[in-house]
Amino acid sequence: MAVWADIDTKQDFLNYGEAAVLVAEVIQDERMLPTSIGVLGTWGTGKSSLLNIIEAELRADSKTRDAIVVRFNAWLYQGYDDAKAALMETVADALIAAAEHAEDKSLPGRAMELAGRVRWFRAAGVAAEVGAAFAGIPLFGAARAAAAAGERLLEGGGTEDDLKKVREGAKEVGDRAKGLISDKAKRTPPREIDEFKAEFGKVLGGLKRTLVVFVDNLDRCMPEQTIRTLEAMRLFLSMHRTAFVVAADEEMVRQSVRAHFANIGERHVTDYLDKLIQIPVRVPRLGVREVRAYLFQLLADAERMEAEVQARLRKDLTDNLQAAWRDDPISVIDVVSVLGLDPASPQAVPFSTADRIAPLLAMPPVNGNPRLIKRMLNVVRMRARLARRRSMPVSEDIIAKVALFERCMSEDATKAFYALIQAAEDGQIKQFAVLEGLTDEPAAFVDALPESWKREADLLRAWFALEPKVSGDLRPIAYLGRDTAALSVQKAALSQAGRSALAILLGLESRTSHAARKALEAVPQAENVILMEAVTAEMRKEVDWSTQPKGWWGALLLSEHDPSTLVILQRVIGERAGEKPPAWLRAANRASSVLPGQGRS
Repeated sequence: MAVWADIDTKQDFLNYGEAAVLVAEVIQDERMLPTSIGVLGTWGTGKSSLLNIIEAELRADSKTRDAIVVRFNAWLYQGYDDAKAALMETVADALIAAAEHAEDKSLPGRAMELAGRVRWFRAAGVAAEVGAAFAGIPLFGAARAAAAAGERLLEGGGTEDDLKKVREGAKEVGDRAKGLISDKAKRTPPREIDEFKAEFGKVLGGLKRTLVVFVDNLDRCMPEQTIRTLEAMRLFLSMHRTAFVVAADEEMVRQSVRAHFANIGERHVTDYLDKLIQIPVRVPRLGVREVRAYLFQLLADAERMEAEVQARLRKDLTDNLQAAWRDDPISVIDVVSVLGLDPASPQAVPFSTADRIAPLLAMPPVNGNPRLIKRMLNVVRMRARLARRRSMPVSEDIIAKVALFERCMSEDATKAFYALIQAAEDGQIKQFAVLEGLTDEPAAFVDALPESWKREADLLRAWFALEPKVSGDLRPIAYLGRDTAALSVQKAALSQAGRSALAILLGLESRTSHAARKALEAVPQAENVILMEAVTAEMRKEVDWSTQPKGWWGALLLSEHDPSTLVILQRVIGERAGEKPPAWLRAANRASSVLPGQGRS
């Protein structure tokens, strides 16, 4: 049984094609260049996938087919490199590669000169600080002065004395910074910036090609990294034939601006972003129709349908969505017919289930978020697989209905749901049968709800109206959902300090967090094992570990804080990663020895 990887796609499952065409048309119009376009949306809305679709549109048009496309993942450099230098170097490398095939044989040399200027900027920036942090060396004396001097140099306001301080700092830090600084020439920062821009213009002009830089995952970065990336973009935005397309959560970027520039007002935050993101394009929010179409395509993909069949379904769904103002939604019968399935076959059942749950997935708190939808479906598939292995009398559609409850309702409501099942002698909750009979009577339905559920009455009324009914024996459901119930129990066993630490650990996106370390110090040592169980319970919810699961950085930090908890983390890694750990986990193991069977010295 297939599950879905939590990665971006090059297929347009979300009807983003129209938005992609609009962005591509801006880039294809030379009068609009240079430009920066913001692909703005919250977490999980498909920003990275939209970047892929935009690139495909550019490749399909004769005006931009030979564009130099650069992909820059700002988050990958978090904690390892200076974002400014990394972006400049990535662009320079792309120009070097393009120049090698140019008719003008002087271009490769010019491109190499451009790369040399990038090395100068790297040396004049924070290379000494990065090297020291990477080696675990605190900054003192010349190294601290070098970091400050480097900042002034990269901003264009430094002096020869600052460059001297960077050289001295490089000696103190060690070999990591050696070789970056050339002793030849008196090269001042303003002159280097001007010459970099001139050299860049000559190379790109000689290539007669447009440079398109896709910047992704900017909203995952720490504030300093975010601002450095934006400032590097500013350097290029005065150069012709250049376009930047930035995918980000606007509010997260705003928070970075507020954090970086102390006491800045909202108007100035807006002004700053408007200068760097000239054309905002918001990722379309999915309505009920779009959610249905997305679910249908995911299910078709899971059934391993032939590519031609899936393409035909995608076209039919897209045509129907684009004519939504006049046509009725495509029916489940039509969908399974396109796929060549018998409507009465077991393979067709998930499509009917998807049709029923789509309206609730389009409502808050899911709001049609593609990543949340995919994760919920993965939970359904994993639980259905377990049910079949144990010969449990429970269908996939009721598993889906309960998973929908967990996804849409609050943690307290979910905890109460499982408590009701556990309290029932035969797993049958009489109150559920009553509620199912009152879905057409809103006032009576609200009166019959448990008090703690009444604030979510509208969502619950829609949920109880869904087929299949949940008034039967729910003990198999309680067994399958024990990971969710266990997390609630673990949280209840934690002190206030433990619960605060859990919230921080689950939100970490890197291993360097002063707040997390401080929170762990406040947790009683006796709770560390419970805390690790709670963090890893959240990690277990992630079926696909090709990328780091939520809670990973928190679990790693906790295992370093209290080595006795490492065995719990290793157990979960063994369950999820199997015999072939993904690349990110192998890299983490080289640094921290986290794989099962290994210990730390």
